[in-house]
Amino acid sequence: MSNKIWINGKYFDKLDAKVSVYDHGFLYGDGVFEGIRIYSGKVFKHKEHIDRLYESAKAIALTIPMSPPEMMQVVENAVAENKKVDGYIRLVVSRGAGNLGIDPRRCEPVVIVIVDDISLYPAELYESGLEVITSSYIRNHPNATNPRVKSLNYLNNVLAKIEATRAGCLEAIMLNHKGEVAECTADNLFIVKNGVLKTPPPDAGILEGVTRNFVIDLAEKAGIPFKEATLTRHDVYIADEMFLTGTGAEVIAVTKVDERVLGTGKQGPITKRLRELFTAGVRA
Repeated sequence: MSNKIWINGKYFDKLDAKVSVYDHGFLYGDGVFEGIRIYSGKVFKHKEHIDRLYESAKAIALTIPMSPPEMMQVVENAVAENKKVDGYIRLVVSRGAGNLGIDPRRCEPVVIVIVDDISLYPAELYESGLEVITSSYIRNHPNATNPRVKSLNYLNNVLAKIEATRAGCLEAIMLNHKGEVAECTADNLFIVKNGVLKTPPPDAGILEGVTRNFVIDLAEKAGIPFKEATLTRHDVYIADEMFLTGTGAEVIAVTKVDERVLGTGKQGPITKRLRELFTAGVRA
């Protein structure tokens, strides 16, 4: 069955879903998006994702042509239209079609809802763990496009991903403009040292992930000591455990960074525990 893509009020088959070549999302990466999971027929953390979408849009002065409750209903309807029980939603709001200049005043926003499947990493790596590198590409400076905006312009992440794959890895750590650890190309990161769970704070140049916040909540409820902390590569290299979180990735261990084996070289006990809590929690 072909996916049904929702574009500004109408459904289109996947092969017929199109936007203008004059769309500023295509021409300039001008827009925002969210990636959202579907578990057991329910949209996971729906309100949190929609809230972040509207915050990102506000930050780039993009007016979304419907209210948050209306947007949530559109997403729910698209999931039902596609009869998707477990899957992934890509919700995109582009500035829309204008002229070839960058002035967006003539643009009319375009809203797109794609319901499909996603798999970022091979299943076996969820047991053995990922090997990652540190990228030479940094996260955006907060006075450029703030990393807290989930914009359509992911070029620095894409370049870091290319660098990782050329090094034989599937993911890369990105530093901020101060040389501190920020996040990976598509995931937030956590480390464990001496039983304490740590992750960079929002002002380290990260996207404040919905899955990140859910895992923090799970850890605190499970009594796992936790704190947001500024991290350097040194902190990562000497960590007992490391794992990544994200809508696509969910929770996945990292066992080697820049050729340095972390801990025992296997998924650690706190990572395993949080993976189990996550799997149970998303279907609760």
